Amino acid sequence: MGQIVLINPQIPPNTGNIARTCAATRTELHLVGPLGFEISDRYLKRAGLDYWPYVNWRYHPSLQDFQAFHHQRGGRWIGFSTSGRCSYVKFQFLPDDWLLFGSETEGLPSDVLKACAETVYIPMSQPGVRSLNLSVSVAAGLFEARRQLGYLE
Repeated sequence: MGQIVLINPQIPPNTGNIARTCAATRTELHLVGPLGFEISDRYLKRAGLDYWPYVNWRYHPSLQDFQAFHHQRGGRWIGFSTSGRCSYVKFQFLPDDWLLFGSETEGLPSDVLKACAETVYIPMSQPGVRSLNLSVSVAAGLFEARRQLGYLE
């Protein structure tokens, strides 16, 4: 299954929760800086509980560093955004996709959105709600991709 990419995450507990989800599903996690916290942050570690040894994660200090790493591996960038072009449940995921999520406050930067092969959104029924929590969005996107690809048992 593909990888989860957090670009400039700001809130340690969200990243810790996402790390737990990645540990449970054996999904690679990529953190792209600058981060809004230190990797050693106690809230990050607390939210990830004792699952950090099971998380296959990498830190990329900048978007350029991440792009170089991605170039070696290949695969599509799928950007999750409230301004995405299609619903994530109607999108066809592939095994080597990289699911990109932006910061809690800004979302994905416009240059990253432009570089994505596709952008998707998670439908919300209440128009007054701007977005979902980052860790909820990652879990929804990851589990939909896994469902489509037959990785759920």
